[in-house]
Amino acid sequence: MAVVELKVGMHCERCIKSIKKAIKTIDDMESYQLEKETNKVTVTGNITPEEVVKALQKIGKTVSYCGED
Repeated sequence: MAVVELKVGMHCERCIKSIKKAIKTIDDMESYQLEKETNKVTVTGNITPEEVVKALQKIGKTVSYCGED
């Protein structure tokens, strides 16, 4: 099981809803957590970081790995 942590811009409830919807489309995703204060998305499951990034980029989000600035 993998844990993927990413920085994703979340500015409003609409952003958060679209991020949740995109994450839910990922095959073998088991759980996710959004932290609006830190713009952090954590996704757990039998997934790769690339799958998560691709799903979020598909909805127009800029994504970076935690620790990158």
